[in-house]
Amino acid sequence: MNNTLSATNNNKALYRTLWRWHFYAGVFAIPFVILLSLTGAIYLFKPYYEHWQERDYRGLQVTGKALAPNDQISAALAAVDGGKLLSYRLPQAADEAVLISVQADTVWRVFVNPYTGEVLTKFRSDEQLMNIVKTIHGELLLGNVGSILVELAACWAIVLIITGLYLWWPRNARGMAGVIYPRLRDGSRTFWRDIHAVTGIWISAFALFLLVSGLPWALVWGSALKEVRAMDFSRIVQAEQQRDWTQTSHQEHQSWRAQASDVFNLTPEVLAAAQQLQLPSPVELSVANSHHNSWKVSSQTPNRPQRSDVWLNGDGSIEKRSGFAEKKFLDRTIGIGIAAHEGYLFGWFNLVLGVLTCLGLILISVSGFILWRKRKPEAVLGAPPPIPTRVGFSVVAITLGLALFLPVLAISLIALLVIEFFVLRRLNGVNRWLGLGR
Repeated sequence: MNNTLSATNNNKALYRTLWRWHFYAGVFAIPFVILLSLTGAIYLFKPYYEHWQERDYRGLQVTGKALAPNDQISAALAAVDGGKLLSYRLPQAADEAVLISVQADTVWRVFVNPYTGEVLTKFRSDEQLMNIVKTIHGELLLGNVGSILVELAACWAIVLIITGLYLWWPRNARGMAGVIYPRLRDGSRTFWRDIHAVTGIWISAFALFLLVSGLPWALVWGSALKEVRAMDFSRIVQAEQQRDWTQTSHQEHQSWRAQASDVFNLTPEVLAAAQQLQLPSPVELSVANSHHNSWKVSSQTPNRPQRSDVWLNGDGSIEKRSGFAEKKFLDRTIGIGIAAHEGYLFGWFNLVLGVLTCLGLILISVSGFILWRKRKPEAVLGAPPPIPTRVGFSVVAITLGLALFLPVLAISLIALLVIEFFVLRRLNGVNRWLGLGR
């Protein structure tokens, strides 16, 4: 009898403890979850938006033979003061303008009519809608500070989902109502509780995948992963291989973009050889070695497992190739995760899953806020009251496991414990409002 009572008390203590974690994680993470879900859902449509944005630069009048590639590049460079060539994007049709990326004070994208050399338009890359959305999504427009905040929010969102699954787990449930599907006629409070819990169970696996697959971009977690990658000596030949992921916009500039060059000679032979490769579009050419006039042809398809690079000599002959299969196992794994995260790994269904997951996260956040408002007593935050008992082994194990996997979470937990013990517990009014009393 005593053992049964003790087990029941331990289960209650664990439930209440995880409920408090769930509550405080939600208080911090929900605003970030809504923002990241909105920006993430928008960014999923990047290829479609950019295809629509470039509609005026397709369907050009074909007037004889196209100008030499060097003349097209020179026209683009002349439109940007102090510009150097970054890349030349292969047109996908004869009536399509050439997109030339130019490095000056920033990166400029210049569209050139390949038959007349006319500059149709130019614009700064960092002022484009999708680049702004991406920067908000990854850094909140705050640089490294924003990146750490996003990482911290992602860590607490993982806690939010894991604790939510435990709280949702059916206990003496009669049927699937309120578990798998919501009860719609049992009052407002039950309705919002079921919307919150049922939506959570349907999207939890996809949401966890989005959160974990986004961690390589995070500043702290991604830097740690970079160190792990550097310890992979299984194939020394790959030691200098370019990573397919970065932690900051500065690193992205260094890693993903071609090196600017004011010396170039894009011969018709190189251009013809690049077209014959038929790499997945979009395909960009950049100067690999100006002294030997070698060029790098890179597929920039959003579906990263289909990407490949080919180096061409000035006469169009192939110098070497590098594809997804030659990458390190860790890089391949991350590349697949990124492609799925961005909605490109398995076609339109991947995009639909991404959009539904983002909408589900927003619905969970909104319903959680409504539930809090319905339950919250006046003049306090409304956190679930603690049970005066010792922390059990389960709580310690879960905490240590999450802290080892998510170092930013561990740091934030330590900081919270220090602040609570040395500051908040000595401020009675704040202590009562937060629900920290024992």
